[in-house]
Amino acid sequence: MTRVAAVDCGTNSIRLLVADADPATGELTDLDRRMTIVRLGQGVDRTGRLAPEALERTFAACREYAEVVKAHGAERLRFVATSASRDAENRDDFVRGVLDILGVEPEVISGDQEAEFSFTGATKELTGRADLDKPYLVVDIGGGSTEFVVGEDHVRAARSVDVGCVRMTERHLVRDGAVTDPPTAEQVAAMRADIEAALDLAERTVPLGEARTLVGLAGSVTTVSAIAQELPEYDSAAIHHSRVSRDRVREITDWLLASTHAERAAVASMHPGRVDVIAAGSLVLLAIMERTGAEEVVVSEHDILDGIAWSIA
Repeated sequence: MTRVAAVDCGTNSIRLLVADADPATGELTDLDRRMTIVRLGQGVDRTGRLAPEALERTFAACREYAEVVKAHGAERLRFVATSASRDAENRDDFVRGVLDILGVEPEVISGDQEAEFSFTGATKELTGRADLDKPYLVVDIGGGSTEFVVGEDHVRAARSVDVGCVRMTERHLVRDGAVTDPPTAEQVAAMRADIEAALDLAERTVPLGEARTLVGLAGSVTTVSAIAQELPEYDSAAIHHSRVSRDRVREITDWLLASTHAERAAVASMHPGRVDVIAAGSLVLLAIMERTGAEEVVVSEHDILDGIAWSIA
């Protein structure tokens, strides 16, 4: 048994997992799992730089996480950074700040590495499930990018494309510095066209049509599941391995794209940091389901964070 700590720093959120890993049994026992919305990717698509206020929000979360890691006595720590820090001109400022606070250098990984971790984290515990056919298509809809991975027990093909809930929102739904509330039909059409182009790109590498089970990861997908179940609050246990039909995803997406900020914020299971970006994330999920013909999505709370933990166990 090895006690490990994994940090996943994405475009919208930073997450920590401290867990005991037993490679012999394939079990990962959570000791602490937490998430903070820091919006590190604020403005990166437009400016190419990490904003000073976004860096400070991220460093504040890192200070909190450093205390948690120390309290649990984790033997190993791995910090993985994804889309926003990969794209930014001033990512050295980010690297130095994390190193000062946590004592490890963040690994700004490639999209392919990100996909590998996501697949491992999402599918390791699905092994032996008779009700889920292989190959799996694991889809990780992040803030800045979406990863597509097809495989059985191991990755067969993977591709990362630059569509995510934050990037799509900033690119298509923001006017005069604020999210259009609700967006116009023209804005939605432009966003959908961008997503479809990204799916065309993904399909050059990943045989999307060969998948028999669609597994969806990250906050946009888990929030859609929470809405579909009409949960009175965000409940990881109820969301993990829930199934949401394509028709239900379409209903939810249509509502989110027609709703106001106040209406979305009133959803009991909605994290405040997702209110303005959930419509874009839901549309990405719907487009994937329509492209692949998936009748349902199996929702997983275990994702890249779990894959990072396994990589150091």
